[in-house]
Amino acid sequence: MTDHWKGWLRQIREERPLKNTYAETMNALSGLDRLAVWITEHVGTMGFFIVVFVWTICWLSWNFLAPARLQFDPPTAFVFWLFISNMIQLFLMPLIMVGQNVQGKHAEARAEHDLDVNVKAEQEIEVILNHLERQNDLLIAMLEKQGIKIEEALQLAEQRRQLAAASAVKPR
Repeated sequence: MTDHWKGWLRQIREERPLKNTYAETMNALSGLDRLAVWITEHVGTMGFFIVVFVWTICWLSWNFLAPARLQFDPPTAFVFWLFISNMIQLFLMPLIMVGQNVQGKHAEARAEHDLDVNVKAEQEIEVILNHLERQNDLLIAMLEKQGIKIEEALQLAEQRRQLAAASAVKPR
């Protein structure tokens, strides 16, 4: 490849360098945003569900099956359990929403970066296609200078391709 084509590719790569959008997004987050993302990532897991489920079963079982003097939440209403459950929901709901907003910003940054990569790839492909067209023109000029017709060269190339394909597929 000539320096001309290499220069174009180098320029394309310099104008649109690849980057790690996850690292950039995470480095730009405040401490509270990082906490919200951490909570969002951990609350939405089966492990968290199992912890809450086991806690609920233990709480309700203890206050329903234990002797009356050991029960700390009346089994008819479970007021304290409902209060704690509602507080957990009230605290987690806005934190999860904040975490999802931060994750959405990261998804947008990643999509924008993907677009940049696609544009860069399209530009590089265009440079390569132009280079191949130039090589094709040079080969045709060389054939014409030697007095060989293009159709003859194509037929010869096709015969060689068929021979190569036939020799590659050997019957057993």
